[in-house]
Amino acid sequence: MINIIGVLPDDTVETDVKVTEENLKRYKWYWVDFNNPTADEFRLLDSVFHFHPLAIEDCGIILQRPKLDYYDGYDFYVTHIAKQEAKEIIKEELDFFVGPNYIVTFHFEESKEVEQVWSRIMNQAAIEKWDPYYIFYQTLDKLVDAYFPLIYTIEAELDVIEDNRQNQSVGELMDELFDIRHMLLHIRQTVNPMRDLLYRMLNSHHLTEVKKRREYFSDIYDHLLKVSEMVSSNREVTTDIRDNYLSMTSHQTNEVMKFLTIITSIFTPLTLISGIYGMNFVNMPELEWQYSYYVVLTVMLIIGLSLFFWFKKKGWFD
Repeated sequence: MINIIGVLPDDTVETDVKVTEENLKRYKWYWVDFNNPTADEFRLLDSVFHFHPLAIEDCGIILQRPKLDYYDGYDFYVTHIAKQEAKEIIKEELDFFVGPNYIVTFHFEESKEVEQVWSRIMNQAAIEKWDPYYIFYQTLDKLVDAYFPLIYTIEAELDVIEDNRQNQSVGELMDELFDIRHMLLHIRQTVNPMRDLLYRMLNSHHLTEVKKRREYFSDIYDHLLKVSEMVSSNREVTTDIRDNYLSMTSHQTNEVMKFLTIITSIFTPLTLISGIYGMNFVNMPELEWQYSYYVVLTVMLIIGLSLFFWFKKKGWFD
């Protein structure tokens, strides 16, 4: 589907426009949005707009790395949108062709960022302040701002895991923790290339329109830096939580092993004594003594109590 906004020299806005070269020449500037285009609509990138074949090819390939390419008369941008579905971060691509009097957006999935800017411009009374690069800035700003709710949701989930008020098992907590680390990895793989793209834009000598709005694009870059830092910080938090739970599990295991060691240490000499007198040798003189049973029990009791108090003195029961 193709949507178009055309602004005439008198700042009149038209939307019901057929995309042809002759029609587009009438406008002061225009915005054409390719939303999951058909094969025929896709070919308009070449037949009507005459974009470079490499740029058109990049549009057809899903999830190119965010980048900026300079072409004669326009610039081509590849950007990424991040969305959360269940426990997965889904990345989608949004491409921009930006020239002096037009902007063309291209995407295969619905983009709420494009819809928000589109709705805003349609309800805008002062259309004269808008131009292709202002639309580009507005869309890019909303795209980057959409990263923050993803991080806030993850931070809330980390708080729940850290508190563990539902008394989940360590195995369940670890599964949730690794899901979060996986999501953070996907967000980082989206945010860091976008950050590099904005850095290149801000330091490019070719993008005069970006220089004119440097403070606006710098604000987007600052947001990307903040998101990148939040991702790194939350990955460190997941590492700390994981290490804490592993330490707790190891401590509990050590406590169990210590208890079993105490039991074994106490009963080993007792087992030795009972084993000796459980042998069926004929010549064991003390077996004939009438007090031998009580003596052996007393010796075993003394050994057991002695070991118990010795372990207690060493602090093994603390």
